[in-house]
Amino acid sequence: MTQIVLNFDPGAFSALRLSPKAFSEELKIAAVVQWYAEQRISQSKACEILGIPRSRFLDELYRRNLPAIQVTLDELQQEIHGDF
Repeated sequence: MTQIVLNFDPGAFSALRLSPKAFSEELKIAAVVQWYAEQRISQSKACEILGIPRSRFLDELYRRNLPAIQVTLDELQQEIHGDF
């Protein structure tokens, strides 16, 4: 496993009211959720990176008010009408 070291001012932890360990977990989850929201990674890749089951990742998306399904209106209409 690769480890990345980031330096933060101690005020960052108190701003979010998190311990350094909880802060690092939050940072990792936030990054992966953002990559998913940007459609850079899939749900399965997000779960793999975080080492969590899909149900927990879906809960995290819900907690952050993000859609679990990423489909455009055009894609949905094509699927409904069978226009492939």
